[in-house]
Amino acid sequence: MRTITGVAIALLLALGATALAQSNYPDKPIRILVGFSAGVAPDVTSRLFGDKFNEGWAKGVVVENVTGAGGNLALVQAAKAAPDGYTLVMGGNASVVINPNLMKLGYDPLKDFAYITQVFIVPNLVVVPPDVPAKTIQELIALAKAKPDYFVAGHAGVGTSQHLGGELFMAMTGVKFQQVPYRGTTQILPDLLGGRLNLFFGNISNCLPLVREGKLRAFAITSRKRSPQIPELPTMEELGFPGFDATAWFGLMAPAGTPQPVLDKLHAETVKVMAMPDVRNKLESLGLQLVGNTPAEFAGLIAKETAAWGKVIKDAGIKASE
Repeated sequence: MRTITGVAIALLLALGATALAQSNYPDKPIRILVGFSAGVAPDVTSRLFGDKFNEGWAKGVVVENVTGAGGNLALVQAAKAAPDGYTLVMGGNASVVINPNLMKLGYDPLKDFAYITQVFIVPNLVVVPPDVPAKTIQELIALAKAKPDYFVAGHAGVGTSQHLGGELFMAMTGVKFQQVPYRGTTQILPDLLGGRLNLFFGNISNCLPLVREGKLRAFAITSRKRSPQIPELPTMEELGFPGFDATAWFGLMAPAGTPQPVLDKLHAETVKVMAMPDVRNKLESLGLQLVGNTPAEFAGLIAKETAAWGKVIKDAGIKASE
C-alpha cells in the first residue's frame, strides 16, 4: 500500500510539474528551424516572428538555417527534437506534401508533426536574364525547341515549387532543359545574374526586385491569380497553360507530442503577430499572401494536397532523380 501510495504521489507530482511547465511556457529560448538560406521568404518571416515573439515573451528566439535537400533536413531535425515547444520549424509544402510523393524521408509529415498554422503562400515568377533572346513565353518555348541545350535552370531542391514549376512547364510544352539543384535561392541568383544559369522559376520575393531593376525579365507568375505586387504580369494559365499552379507555402510546425496548451499558446501568439499592421505590410510588400488558419485547417490542407500533388507527379512522370 505504501509503495502504491508513493507511486501515486510521485505521479501526481510529475503531472503537476508538467502542468506548471506548460503554464509557464515559454521559460527559455525557442528555436525556429528554417530549411533554406538566409534572406529568402521563410527565413525573413521566421526572423520577423522571432522579433515579435521576443517582444511578447522576452525569452529569446533563435532562427537556425538548416539548409539542404529542398528543406527536408530541417524537417528531419525537427521531427527528432523534444516535443516541448522549444523547437519549431517553418515547414514548406515541398517538404510536407510534395516530397513524400517523390522519395523516402526521415520523417512522416502526417505523424511526426503538430501543426500550428499555415503562415503564407508565395508564387514564383518565370524569369530569364535580359540577354536571353526571347521576349514572350511563346518565343522562349520556340527557342528551347530550336536549341534543346540552351536553357539551364536552377532550383532550390528536388520537390520544391521551383523544381516542379520547371518540370510542369516541360511536361506541358514538350521542351527540355537542364535543371540544376542548389542549396537555396540565394545561391541561385548570383549564377543566374552571372550567366551560368538562364532560366528560373523563382519566388516573387527574391525575383521581383531584380525584375524592377531590369536585371531579370519576367514572363509570367505561376499562381492561379495575378499578384497585386506586379498586376501587369499574367498567370501561366492566362498564357495558355490550364491548371498551371506551382506555388510555395510555409507554415509553423512543432514535433508531434507537443502538449496541447503549448500549441494553443503558439497558435494564439502567431496569429496575433500576423495581424500586426507592420508585419502584414512587411510580408505583403514581399509578395507573400498571409493565411493564419487553424491547426485543424492546416492539417486538412496537408492531407488534401498530399493526395493532389501525388496525382500531378504521377501524371507528369516527375522523378526524384531530377
